Amino acid sequence: MGPGDLAKALAGLPLQSHPNLIVGMESAEDAGVYKLTDDLAIVQTVDFFTPIVDDPYDFGRIAAANSLSDVYAMGGSPLTALNVVCFPQDKMEISILQEVLRGGMDKMQEAGVILVGGHSVEDPELKYGLSVTGTIHPDKVVRNNGARAGDRLILTKPLGTGIISTAIKGGTAGEEAVSEIVKSMTALNRTASEMMQEVGVHACTDITGFGLLGHVAEMIEGTEVGMEIDSAAVPIFTDAKGLAEMGMIPGGLHRNREFRKDMVEISRGVPQYLQDILFDPQTSGGLLIAVPHEKAWILLEKLHSEGVAEAAIIGGVVAEIKGKIRVK
Repeated sequence: MGPGDLAKALAGLPLQSHPNLIVGMESAEDAGVYKLTDDLAIVQTVDFFTPIVDDPYDFGRIAAANSLSDVYAMGGSPLTALNVVCFPQDKMEISILQEVLRGGMDKMQEAGVILVGGHSVEDPELKYGLSVTGTIHPDKVVRNNGARAGDRLILTKPLGTGIISTAIKGGTAGEEAVSEIVKSMTALNRTASEMMQEVGVHACTDITGFGLLGHVAEMIEGTEVGMEIDSAAVPIFTDAKGLAEMGMIPGGLHRNREFRKDMVEISRGVPQYLQDILFDPQTSGGLLIAVPHEKAWILLEKLHSEGVAEAAIIGGVVAEIKGKIRVK
């Protein structure tokens, strides 16, 4: 669903509270967090979607990595998972589902996550993902709205998966472009999460369906700060520029832009293709981390040394444009 439709669906619903509920539905966080003891809390999330690549094994790996990402964004460690499956049994061979599940299991094994079960329903369209439970110390939860003026913003993966996935569906994406986004989308955000916890950061979110600027908006909504984005510093996939200029734009991109347009000021010097990419809905995107200025280069160097090669400082947190995003 687009962010506007989702906001309408959730509007007016009662919020539950409990002394042990650290993070619930009161804000647009990546996962819920519930305290079990003074030094142990569980992190819970669920995510599933339709295929965005043609290969069923790769789809399974991408969906699993995407589902695990919400736990990593909170600074947690995923432990167990449940498969969520919708499958058109009359339209597809069961071997396709087997490959999807194998891809998911391989990615869970890489993450050290144990598959403990799942649920399946017959559906006209294939969908797959995970419900994930992880753990974290209650005092080490990284929220998405804790950024402070002076922080630097680090993005750990390139943008453009939505645009390239649209090109895949249209038969216009080259093999190299497909290979590039599959490699990125199947990469776990575990290392980035561990590095940010080691260094100490103020806020984090993962970049998924609402696009970079949509998730940036969630980070500053209701806070006393704004954010500046240096568009030239934002990493993007090699073919994303050309495909965006060709009009390979997913519908979700327009919904993302419409919902957050009042919060975003974009300089005239930012080309249209790049504006599109900044709103592009991502799948299994990177982490966006707000880190104290004096620690930003330390974290960036750690990320690069640990193989998160595309990580880049893309902007900062400022006080003078409260509740706004300035893109230059």
